[in-house]
Amino acid sequence: MTPPAEKRVVAELGRPETPEETAARVAESRKRRRANQSTKNLVLSLIASLGIVLFLIIVVVQQSPPAPPVDYQATAAEASAALGADVQAPVVPPTWTTNRADLTANGGVREWYVGFLTDTDGFIALVQGFETNPTWLDELLRGPTGAERVEIAGIEWSLYDRRGVDAVGNRQYALVTEATESTIVLYGTASEDEFALVATAIAADLPAETENAP
Repeated sequence: MTPPAEKRVVAELGRPETPEETAARVAESRKRRRANQSTKNLVLSLIASLGIVLFLIIVVVQQSPPAPPVDYQATAAEASAALGADVQAPVVPPTWTTNRADLTANGGVREWYVGFLTDTDGFIALVQGFETNPTWLDELLRGPTGAERVEIAGIEWSLYDRRGVDAVGNRQYALVTEATESTIVLYGTASEDEFALVATAIAADLPAETENAP
C-alpha cells in the first residue's frame, strides 16, 4: 500500500496547508496569471493599433501630391478684365512659388492679392487696393507708423520696418506706393533685397508720375 504523500509545510504558516488554503492559493495564482495576460494583451493591442495608424499616415503622406503652384499671371489677366483696370503681376525668379492669387473685397475696397514664397523661405504679399482709404491701409498693415521714404527704381515708397514686433504678425516689413488708380502694398518676412526685386518689377509697369503713399 502506497503511503500518503506528505503535505508541504508553508513557511509563512509553519505547518502544512489545509485543503481550503491550498485551493485559495491556487485560485489567487491563477487570478494573477490572468491579470498579467490581460495586461500583456492590452499592450500588444496598443502597439498593433499604433503600427496601423503610423502605416496609414505614411501612406497618406506619400500619396498626397504637393499643391500645384498658382498661375498668378493668368489669374491677373482675369482680374484685370473683371475690374476694367490693370492689376500688378510682377515677374519674379523662377525658383519662387505662388501660394495664392485672387481678387477680393475688403470693407468696400477691391483687392488684388498675390502671395510669393521666395527660395530663402521668405514671404511677400502683394496687395493692390482700388478706391482705397486711410482706414483700409491702417487695417491691412495693423497700425503702421513711422514711415520712411525710399526710392526704388525711380518710384517713391513708404517703408515700414517693424521687424521683431510680434503684434504685426507677418507684416514685419512693408512698402507702400500710390499708383494712378490704386494703392500698392508689399508686406512680409522676406529680405530687403527680395522686396526691392519685387518693387523694381512693379516700377517697370507704373507710370512715371506715381507718387509716394501718405
